[in-house]
Amino acid sequence: MAPKNKTRDRIIDASLSLFNAQGERSVTTNHLAAHLGMSPGNLYYHFRNKQAIIAELFAQYADRVNAFLRPPQGRALTVDDKTFYLEALLASMWHYRFLHRDLEHLLETDEELAIAYREFASNCLQRAKSIYQGFADAGILAMNATQIEALTLNSWIILTSWVRFLCTIHGTTSELSEEMMRRGIYQVLALESGHVTAQAEQAVEALNRKLHVPLERILLDAPG
Repeated sequence: MAPKNKTRDRIIDASLSLFNAQGERSVTTNHLAAHLGMSPGNLYYHFRNKQAIIAELFAQYADRVNAFLRPPQGRALTVDDKTFYLEALLASMWHYRFLHRDLEHLLETDEELAIAYREFASNCLQRAKSIYQGFADAGILAMNATQIEALTLNSWIILTSWVRFLCTIHGTTSELSEEMMRRGIYQVLALESGHVTAQAEQAVEALNRKLHVPLERILLDAPG
């Protein structure tokens, strides 16, 4: 195994922090170099441009999601698995929130990233569909194949647009909180309303209460 490059890791960590706080478009490589106390030339030695940094951050995000977004092997799904998936999605979205805020811009300006993202999206949709089918097979959700497909797509739309929705209210990712992100995960769970079976209703309702964030908390401190 090759030794870790501490300078490269510092650049990645600082980039993620600044992108999340200010938005990717507001942060230049000169800003990054100054923040790290290094010359732009030293930064370019490790990354040829900002797009290369973003590509690495996206690869980290995709690897993180791919590691948990898969049905368990050799057993049926449970409501505890639902909790696991939702909490893992919340943590991933929060850690890499700049990607969701600036996604369309990032994909328009980097064709290689756009190709990687399309592959990632296709993979996630197929896995999510399998997971939802697993919940139906386990008697947790009462849904047919058409409903599962629609639920998969609607969940994806909410998850990939939630940060942008919040930014339309608050203006910047620096105003966002993990609590606000949690409401987005709750919105995904709410899509299942009316499809939860009687045997799972109590456990799912407990999860609903755990994830619910009042709308007033989402709008808190919004401009105006």
